[in-house]
Parts: sequence; structure tokens; C-alpha cells
Amino acid sequence: MGDILIRMQPAQELILDKLTRTGIFKTRSEAIRAGIMSLGKEYNLFKSAQEIEDELVMKKMIKISKEIKEGKRRTFTEEEVKKKYGFK
Repeated sequence: MGDILIRMQPAQELILDKLTRTGIFKTRSEAIRAGIMSLGKEYNLFKSAQEIEDELVMKKMIKISKEIKEGKRRTFTEEEVKKKYGFK
């Protein structure tokens, strides 16, 4: 998860404070994340949480495949894994 610095207007801070103070969200970060998800749905950027998860998994798989091709990551055979962890 990445860190992002956000500058807010006083009205936005007030809303965040009320969202956390009333217990709707535990933290400001949680409220901001929920707001971003709501915007994504409002603008039809995704249909469901599953669709987002699928896209993230695909991006991760592409990254890992690239690392393997570049020699930055190694794959193991089933036998190597069994031997390493003492499975029979």
C-alpha cells in the first residue's frame, strides 16, 4: 500500500473528523479509502470488489512474470519445494 499526501480544505477536514468522531469510520484513512471506492462505483470504473481484486491479481502476475524473465525471481519445482520443507 502506498502513502499519499493529501491537502484538504477546512470543510473536507471537518467532514472527515465527523465521520471518525461518530464512529462511521475508525480512521481518516479508512474514510478516504471508502470515498475513493464510492467514486469508482459512481463513475462506473468497476462493477464489484471482485473485479478490482481480479485486476490487482492480474497486475501482480504480470509483475512476477517479468521478474522471472529478468532473472530477479526464481521458480522452484515441486520436488525442490518438498525437499526444502521436508515433505515426502
